[in-house]
Amino acid sequence: MHGAQQSATVANPVPGANPDLLPHFLVEPEDVYIVKNKPVLLVCKALPATQIFFKCNGEWVRQVDHVIERSTDGSSGLPAMEVRINVSRQQVEKVFGLEEYWCQCVAWSSSGTTKSQKAYIRIAYLRKNFEQEPLAKEVSLEQGIVLPCRPPEGIPPAEVEWLRNEDLVDPSLDPNVYITREHSLVVRQARLADTANYTCVAKNIVARRRSASAAVIVYVDGSWSPWSKWSACGLDCTHWRSRECSDPAPRNGGEECRGADLDTRNCTSDLCVHTASGPEDVALYVGLIAVAVCLLLLLLVLILVYCRKKEGLDSDVADSSILTSGFQPVSIKPSKADNPHLLTIQPDLSTTTTSYQGSLCPRQDGPSPKFQLTNGHLLSPLGGGRHTLHHSSPTSEAEDFVSRLSTQNFFRSLPRGTSNMAYGTFNFLGGRLMIPNTGISLLIPPDAIPRGKIYEVYLTLHKPEDVRLPLAGCQTLLSPIVSCGPPGVLLTRPVILTMDHCGEPSPESWSLRLKKQSCEGSWEDVLHLGEEAPSHLYYCQLEASACYIFTEQLGRFALVGEALSVAASKRLKLLLFAPVACTSLEYNIRVYCLHDTHDALKEVVQLEKQLGGQLIQEPRILHFKDSYHNLRLSVHDVPSSLWKSKLLVSYQEIPFYHIWNGTQHYLHCTFTLERVSPSTSDLACKVWVWQVEGDGQSFNIDFNITKDTRFGELLALESEGGVPALVGPSAFKIPFLIRQKIITSLDPPCSRGADWRTLAQKLHLDSHLSFFASKPSPTAMILNLWEARHFPNGNLSQLAAAVAGLGQPDAGLFTVSEAEC
Repeated sequence: MHGAQQSATVANPVPGANPDLLPHFLVEPEDVYIVKNKPVLLVCKALPATQIFFKCNGEWVRQVDHVIERSTDGSSGLPAMEVRINVSRQQVEKVFGLEEYWCQCVAWSSSGTTKSQKAYIRIAYLRKNFEQEPLAKEVSLEQGIVLPCRPPEGIPPAEVEWLRNEDLVDPSLDPNVYITREHSLVVRQARLADTANYTCVAKNIVARRRSASAAVIVYVDGSWSPWSKWSACGLDCTHWRSRECSDPAPRNGGEECRGADLDTRNCTSDLCVHTASGPEDVALYVGLIAVAVCLLLLLLVLILVYCRKKEGLDSDVADSSILTSGFQPVSIKPSKADNPHLLTIQPDLSTTTTSYQGSLCPRQDGPSPKFQLTNGHLLSPLGGGRHTLHHSSPTSEAEDFVSRLSTQNFFRSLPRGTSNMAYGTFNFLGGRLMIPNTGISLLIPPDAIPRGKIYEVYLTLHKPEDVRLPLAGCQTLLSPIVSCGPPGVLLTRPVILTMDHCGEPSPESWSLRLKKQSCEGSWEDVLHLGEEAPSHLYYCQLEASACYIFTEQLGRFALVGEALSVAASKRLKLLLFAPVACTSLEYNIRVYCLHDTHDALKEVVQLEKQLGGQLIQEPRILHFKDSYHNLRLSVHDVPSSLWKSKLLVSYQEIPFYHIWNGTQHYLHCTFTLERVSPSTSDLACKVWVWQVEGDGQSFNIDFNITKDTRFGELLALESEGGVPALVGPSAFKIPFLIRQKIITSLDPPCSRGADWRTLAQKLHLDSHLSFFASKPSPTAMILNLWEARHFPNGNLSQLAAAVAGLGQPDAGLFTVSEAEC
């Protein structure tokens, strides 16, 4: 804006008045809010004043935009001037960024100039979504109630009031209730009358918003009344007394009284008639005892016959169908007698060897199902050898497996499909389960399953909305929720569960806990990372983007973090999708904000395939901090001659708690652009995604919407694929014989340090020495962790170099001859 100065005729002052004074303001502009599209009025009045002009954000307002009134002050006779301007919403919106729109007056007199105070003009608004809404509660009588409420962001800040069954809650009329500075409603002692639906209401000059209602139920647990007096002694030599669950009676779903309401005891009195047993009664009792003895003997005979028929078969099998199937025999050549260092695998005589029909691993090795250990370099893979598992119909068998387990409590909430689960049947040779494209796997090391036992094991990925995981305070879900089972089976070695996480691990910023769901359905903290005890049932190796959980108990797990400072951050993966084919003038750009984990990416890719979408930009990572600030998204630099944005506001917003909670999937915003002409196919613009006062990312979009598909290959590169179930040696990079040699050599302590401790240091695992030392075979734990971290692309040569560099005197121990394989 450009200003102009204009001379004015100064009125003749009254005698004795001094016109040579600096002007002072009688009326100064004040802070105002623009509501919807109504312009606001700013007023200035000063005396003595010959000229007054407004300056807004450092630029003079044009003279034609001023409304001027001149007058003479009646008491002093000095010239006075009043000026008014209107400020529109469009003027304020042109100022984009952190700077606010302001205006001030500058008044002139013959002695100089004076500036008024700055008046700030803000666009009033009130977001629709509450940052935190009250949640339903069930509390006992006289217990305290706290209902939190964080109103939507707004200018001016929203005022908060509470409704109880649509009636206003007035703390001045009820001393048992008060509202905190953070707008939480607190009931000091719950009463039955406090059972109601509570609603948080936020309002300012623009709008009035209501939160979702939270049902609060105040329940009363039942309690027994005093016992009645004992009754008279009856003819059967007993008397009784009773009580009622009425002091108080249970209300609103409170617990019933525990225990019996009737108590009887033996008694004696004149009314009690004692009769002696006659010969007939004695004969009856003897007959009954004889019949009972006969039945007991018959039952013992049946049990003995059943046990003999089942002799040689193990009873601890997770699924009964496996009793008729087993693993293919292992073909291993005998060792030479003149080489004492060679190890052989003795046959497991406790396991029945038959044709196996139950795994997901497809046949790839021709007609022979046997695997062999071939000669080769140290730690080389097993060539083409594979423990082949026959499988005729994966889909039908998966459905049959789920249906058989669905009757058991631990499998009640598992999905009925197979896209997010894997399963297989394993024995002492171990194996591996993987859910493709999710980063989730379960490694079952050799000898983790006792010899002679066969387990049918499953691995399942759950959607957060299907599993109720309670999060308290600043806790947030950092990993997928994963189940492995069946729970309760006996394991003699820890298995390793691998899953991604999206936290930026830092002991100063995070308190990380591993949660496990109990059989009753409640979630428990089974491990506090950084405070593990070596003898604990659970242990975790945490890396930048994945965690490896050692556990001897199968179940449902999740990694939860609690922020210790505002520096705590989660990694979000930002993805931009748009339609593959655009048949209308409108074109939608969807911006997803996901946890940086493979499973979250897999779900969005599957969703977009159904919607007919394509990736239009390379994914970016954004670090989202625990600062309570929302995530904002906006589109800029859209060529107005070709496209028109249909967004009515300057940016869209995702509330902080929707992201930080971690349990909401598919969080995204959609920007709708409209082509001016159907022939328009080139799109160039910018998409900004940023956290208020935090990290941000910018996407430069420049492509042809009809034929540009170059970014679609990026998602295909992230697909890991693979077989869901691998059984036996094919599941491991390290050949079985070599593994046994390394364990035998490095487990015993060595005075020169050439033992498992040095191997752990070479593999950068020396921070876990106390955990490894607590296990029967520390070297096996190290090799198991290496297998979990480096499958299927691990570098065996590096591991071989680390083992060979330990300086063992018997170098022949780490070579494989043809006879061994």
